[in-house]
Amino acid sequence: MAGELELTAILCTMLLGGTPEVSHGYSVGYDLHRIRVDCETDTHVIEVGLDKRSSLDSVQQALFAGSVTGKTPMVIVIDTDGREGPFELRVRTAAQLAGVSYRTYDEAFLIRWRMTSWLRQSRPRPSPEEPPS
Repeated sequence: MAGELELTAILCTMLLGGTPEVSHGYSVGYDLHRIRVDCETDTHVIEVGLDKRSSLDSVQQALFAGSVTGKTPMVIVIDTDGREGPFELRVRTAAQLAGVSYRTYDEAFLIRWRMTSWLRQSRPRPSPEEPPS
């Protein structure tokens, strides 16, 4: 199976038209720190995580990234088992209470999307006057 970084790259670049793993600086006192946004589009900063315990801080990360960039925060959880488990429920509930957009994508869907991406690429078509080569 694909890992979180690979699934995030598929989701971000192929479906959302964003840039994965974007770094932003912010200062606290005299110190400069950095955050890394999982996926950034023209309008959103998106925290992406698997349906595991490690995603419990996704809402906080999205909100902070939104405050640093001025973009709208969003959380996306990648479903690996076909059901909403306890961690997904907790993340979804926190996102709703905080007013953060929340979506889920199925892991198998993302893999299939990548595998069939070549079918969606536009290819130049010959003009009606040109014979096919």
